Amino acid sequence: MIALCIAALGSALGLLGCRVDENDVHRWEGTVQGPKKLCAVLLHDKYETSLRVESALAIIRMKPRSGRRLAFTQIDSDVEAENPTCKGSLVDVLSALEPEAQKAIVGPLVSSIIVELKKPPPVYKEGEPIPTDGSIPYKDAAYALLMADKPVLISDEAQKKDLKIALTEWAMADFEHRLEARGQASSMDQVLRAVGSEAVAGLPKLMVRDARKLGEMSILVADIGDEKAKEAASAALVEAAQWVLGEDWAKVRTKELEKQNADQKLTPTPEQFKKQLETLQDDELMKLFQALRRVGGRPAVDFALGFAARKDQSDKRRQTALAALDATGKPGKPKSLDKSNPDDVKRLVEIAGSDAPDVVLDQAFRRLGEMPREVVADKLYGLFKTDKWKVRRAAAATLLKLSNVKHIGEFLKALPDGKPFAMGEALTYGALLGELKEGKPLDELKPFMNSGTPAARTSAIAYYFTYGTSAELPDLAPLLVDGEWGPAPAPSCDTDPECKWICEVPKEGEQGREQKEIKTISDFVRYCIQPAMKERKPEAGKEQKK
Repeated sequence: MIALCIAALGSALGLLGCRVDENDVHRWEGTVQGPKKLCAVLLHDKYETSLRVESALAIIRMKPRSGRRLAFTQIDSDVEAENPTCKGSLVDVLSALEPEAQKAIVGPLVSSIIVELKKPPPVYKEGEPIPTDGSIPYKDAAYALLMADKPVLISDEAQKKDLKIALTEWAMADFEHRLEARGQASSMDQVLRAVGSEAVAGLPKLMVRDARKLGEMSILVADIGDEKAKEAASAALVEAAQWVLGEDWAKVRTKELEKQNADQKLTPTPEQFKKQLETLQDDELMKLFQALRRVGGRPAVDFALGFAARKDQSDKRRQTALAALDATGKPGKPKSLDKSNPDDVKRLVEIAGSDAPDVVLDQAFRRLGEMPREVVADKLYGLFKTDKWKVRRAAAATLLKLSNVKHIGEFLKALPDGKPFAMGEALTYGALLGELKEGKPLDELKPFMNSGTPAARTSAIAYYFTYGTSAELPDLAPLLVDGEWGPAPAPSCDTDPECKWICEVPKEGEQGREQKEIKTISDFVRYCIQPAMKERKPEAGKEQKK
């Protein structure tokens, strides 16, 4: 009889006539024909439910074959499988069972998986081989069962909740190692996203200063975490950034860097070592700012605004701090700059109006430009009073990008009179004014071409520099005639070479070009505006916007 049973085991159907126990199930895990035998036990209702559950667990924990875990790919890869259902995955086999048998097996199976997920993770020791984490296949099985929907395999909501809790605890127990563990059928990212926001509620506690996976953690919290988790993550990242900027970080990294240099037989000079340390600090701060940008939150905003205002920090760092903020308020964007918080706007404007480097100012104005016009317009107009023409130009450009045609008059009237005003400003404003929508810009600009401050007049006239064509040259003829009180003066600016009123003109009586100083409005039209218009055909001009 024993010989007959052994022979019968070569056929899946033959299993029905032999007594099979758990010892057989465990033994088959390591045999060539084991997968098909285990699958046959799982499929046939003549076996006790407990044995069928154990067969399913054996299929899950079976060592990979040819680099594949059969439970999640193909249990029986034979071309002529005796049980065609076994050519699928474990979920396929369970899905093929009758509903009553399916429920009877899946319930205990999930309970056993939960027990395995709750076991402590392996202990990692430096310098030793990475230990095998036996829980990985159970995690993959849990994910596969949760995601099964044709049919739904876990119908008990209480058990589904318990499994999600177990998966969350499993992930938090050793997040960094389990995130990068090899041989996973489903990634940590997939699992946590399937569980939902509660899966990442514990991540902020793991976002400590030396955590290796802060980037991945911040992405998960940003994408699926609730507001409470995002605020907690924001605070944790700020704490890590403050540590990187402190003396304790310098002491720790100095020792590590000295050892690293010694191991590599490097002997940097004190200045070179200082540069190494600064580069290392830059790298860590950049990663933290990227993480802060993802999660947002009040801690991130306060830290970034304060950091960007620090003159003791490099241009790159201050620029990156402001780039980590967002004021758009668009769906999917992190909760960052608060348009309803006057202090946020005030601090941004202070940075924008400071003597910070251009790259820092640029980011400050970008953030201001993401806010509603009604929130920032008065603040930006306030910057028009500055003697720093580049700051004023950035403020004006930011404001115009938030405006439409009806704002042209108030804008031109707000331009300074009696302060240095660069020709580059006029040309920039003319181009931007011509882009305004909800009306015809030229209709609003024409009155200012003949009256107003020199800054307003030249900015209005500069519309033609970008959009005027040869057909419109007669429109400017009146501006070439001096008024009854003499030539109307152009603005002036001598604070730096870039702001001067100079245009290139052909040399009289010879080839080549020379610079012509612009002293009057008529000079500006004659030597700067008209030459640009003459080279532009009517069809190339700007169409009036409706």
